Parts: sequence; structure tokens; C-alpha cells
Amino acid sequence: MKRVARIVVLAVAATVLSVTAPSDVGAAESAVAIVSTPSGNGYWLATAGGGVFAYGDAVFAGSAATFALRSPIVGMARTATGNGYWLADSGGGVFAFGDAKYLGGTGAISVSNAIVDIAATPAGDGYWLVSADGGVVPFGTAGFLGSLSSSSIVPRRPVVSIVPTPSGKGYWLAGGDGGIFAYGDAAFFGSTGGIRLNQPVLALTASPSGLGYWLTAADGGVFAFGDARFLGSTGSIRLNQPMRRLARTPAGDGYWMVAADGGVFAFGAARFLGSIA
Repeated sequence: MKRVARIVVLAVAATVLSVTAPSDVGAAESAVAIVSTPSGNGYWLATAGGGVFAYGDAVFAGSAATFALRSPIVGMARTATGNGYWLADSGGGVFAFGDAKYLGGTGAISVSNAIVDIAATPAGDGYWLVSADGGVVPFGTAGFLGSLSSSSIVPRRPVVSIVPTPSGKGYWLAGGDGGIFAYGDAAFFGSTGGIRLNQPVLALTASPSGLGYWLTAADGGVFAFGDARFLGSTGSIRLNQPMRRLARTPAGDGYWMVAADGGVFAFGAARFLGSIA
């Protein structure tokens, strides 16, 4: 079932937002990302401690597990070929592996809010970092198309995710309340900003066409908008750990969700290929 709600944007003075991971799992072992391979026959899982786990046809190109990380890993993005990927930490550090090129980070820049996600351009020659206050920092060929912090808008809940459009000429930001903010050629298809949620939203995923998206809540609830299809959720299941991210199949006819303990849940055409849990 699709749920649609009107987005409410509040323009108020800037403030500092913090994000706390709702998890009892040890910081280093907590899963923070799941990313599908180009074929959809594999996926990677990344942990806060920099660990990377490859399943199916996913290629292991390295990890940051042995690095002396100053901040936890919060996001992962792959290259167009699937032969490399980036990890981003909450301090703005970016780590490149395989054919992924390091294009910069905010680690040496004074930012008032933690980085919460990374997204790559479709060609893999650029990426964006987004902070909890909705600040967007582009690198490489990624373009700056707007942000919440640049317009002095404070989301009601911290921003948790950034997702580009298929063209790379737009992106969406999602807040913890499910509020959606669209920039460039990204279109608004609805949000949960006006719905009372049982648990906060932690992830946003776009459909293949860019004409829809899914929001994922910590309890595993999935909200589909536009041409994104609802294919199931864990909203009615008692989870051992909260859900963290959702990755779709290339065709958008299935998706995986990963929980903080590394458990993977597959829906639709998505196949279960392994998990950390």
C-alpha cells in the first residue's frame, strides 16, 4: 500500500543536528549500508568500523577495517562498473577502493554537522556528501544543486540520506521524519513528513526511472511513492536490531534491507545471498 503525505518545510534559524544510531550492536560491527552490484546478482554490506562484506558477484576491493578511523563509517557508494566503491565516515573522510577515485572529502573542512551519507554520480566520476543539517558538498563532476543549510532551512528531523536522479542532474534529501527535499531534475512524489511514524526513517532509495522512491523506517516499514512498487516490509516483524538501509535490484522489481546486526531481508525479485548476522 502506498502512503502519501504533504511535505512541510520550516524556515527557521540554523542549528546543529545530531544523529544517534538506534542500535545495541557494537559500533564497529553495526551495519550501515547495503549496495547492489550492477547486475543485481550480488551486494556489499559495510559496517561502522569500515568492514566490507561481498556476496554473490560483488567484488571485494578492500575495506577500512584496519584503518585508524577517527569517525564511524556512515555510507557506501559503488562505481558504475561495480569494480570499486567509496566509504564515507561521519567526519567527512572518504576512502576509495578498486576503480573508485578519491575526489575529496570534508575531513579537513570545519563542518558543524556530521556527514550522514554519500551518493555517487551515475558515471561514477563524482559524488556528494550530505550532513545531518542538509548541507550538500559535491566532488568531481557532481554538481551542487541546492541544500537545506544553504537556504537556512532546518529539517524537523536530521537528514539521513541523499540519492541522485538517473541523469545525475538532481538529487533528493530525506529527513528522519520522512520529509523529502528535491533539487535539480528530481521530482517530489510524496513523503511521510505529515504521518506519525512508529520509528524514524533511515533510508531513501530511488526507482530505476527516477519517477519514484522508497523510504525505509527503523522498524522495517517501507513506504513507496511514484512508480516505486511496495514489495513487502518487516514492519510487522519484531526485529533483533533496527533496519538501516535499503538497496533495490537494477529493474526495481525487488529490494534488500539490512539491519544493524547485518541481517539481510530480501523482497520481490531480490535474492538472499548471505548476511553478517
